[in-house]
Amino acid sequence: MKLVILDRDGVINQDTGDFVRNADEWQPIPGSIAAIARLHQAGFTVVVATNQSGLARGHFDLDDLEAMHAKLTQLVEAEGAELGAIFYCPHGPDDNCKCRKPLPGLVDAIEAEFNTSAEGVALVGDSLRDLQTGLAKGCRLILVETGNGATTRAQLDHTPGADAEFCLAGQTVTVVADLTAAAELIIKQDA
Repeated sequence: MKLVILDRDGVINQDTGDFVRNADEWQPIPGSIAAIARLHQAGFTVVVATNQSGLARGHFDLDDLEAMHAKLTQLVEAEGAELGAIFYCPHGPDDNCKCRKPLPGLVDAIEAEFNTSAEGVALVGDSLRDLQTGLAKGCRLILVETGNGATTRAQLDHTPGADAEFCLAGQTVTVVADLTAAAELIIKQDA
């Protein structure tokens, strides 16, 4: 199975910085839906893994979250593709759960659902916690500069002589502009 794991806010859709609270506020980053479709058409199962602490904090309810995910799913389907699944952590930062990134619980659930290992799988995120989750599971780390990506890039160690390569705890992090560039890189690496 060819699997790709994507963060949601800041990678697929605009991140407001103050929680995306409903389907009207949920707006895709230009090109992100087409990038998901491109990955699907190249034979990848595309899975979303996202922290959604706004549920625990009372910023939105489960119906709102399901409406946001229905909008994402419909947009992807309109491009002739599909998402493999959407996994989310509904807990707040103080809930001590195992599924809130940077802990690997969401990726553990993905591995169980698809009966596969995430080792070597491309994980695309815009925050340090996304990368730390992928690092814990042996994923290939790709940082997009959308969302919080530029801030996160500043937290990484630059790899000398490599424009787009950085390092997190000894593992290479490839930095790209957006999900479109990430999709092209993943497809090229798989060829």
